[in-house]
Amino acid sequence: MADLSRTAVVALATAVAVVVNLIVYAIGRAAGGSFLFTADGRRVEVDAVTVAGFSALPLALGLTAVALLASRFAWVVRAALIIGPALAVLTIATMTLPADLDTTSKITLAACHLTLAPIIVVAVTALGRRARRATAGPVAA
Repeated sequence: MADLSRTAVVALATAVAVVVNLIVYAIGRAAGGSFLFTADGRRVEVDAVTVAGFSALPLALGLTAVALLASRFAWVVRAALIIGPALAVLTIATMTLPADLDTTSKITLAACHLTLAPIIVVAVTALGRRARRATAGPVAA
């Protein structure tokens, strides 16, 4: 992944996250998860489009920020390696656990959050390597 352009790293990581989380979601559906919860007094469903969107948008935005800032500010990569996975885990407590989902749906959606952590680490590491190479300049032979 280190030889890919910044855009390719962001796009590939986002695509991988969507595919992996749709597979996790399909397994949860097959296991009997209803993915229904109450919001504003009515029952709503977490569907595949929601899973894809909640996987793709925050990840793509965060990785884009890292891609744009890493070559100017080295600390961005270190911060993203901590903050990105932490947000993936913390949003389980703020979004998934409080919802009145059935147990299978909660476990499945929590797993979707957890799959983002290693994807973030791999993508941010690749972006950091690319930024270091760009700022180091050419190496004399």
